[in-house]
Amino acid sequence: MQANAPRHVHGASKGRDLLPLADCACASTAGGRKAAGVDPELKDTNRKRLRRIEGQVRGLQKMVEEDRYCPDIITQVASVQEALRGVARNLMKNHLHHCAAKALKSGKKEEAQAMYDELLELIYAHLR
Repeated sequence: MQANAPRHVHGASKGRDLLPLADCACASTAGGRKAAGVDPELKDTNRKRLRRIEGQVRGLQKMVEEDRYCPDIITQVASVQEALRGVARNLMKNHLHHCAAKALKSGKKEEAQAMYDELLELIYAHLR
């Protein structure tokens, strides 16, 4: 994909929803982009965390169905949110080590700028 091809960023505010798609180590396929350099240990850690989170969400559903005390549910929601933030941090770490590093080291100003824009949008929109 070209570094300056527009793309939609979910969750972006109006006027900022089209950003350049950064070239990186990720491969583009008919079904979308696919990470090329995934750390196997990080992937395993993320899969385990996501299974745990899935169990926590099922527990939240049960708490709501049983009309549990609202502050108890809110505490568990916060726990799930923090666990998801942990997965996002791991994904960002992987993206920085593989995709972003390749784009920034490429020596191509357009490619590096597109990656900087992508990283900033990720931070602003998702990693607060």
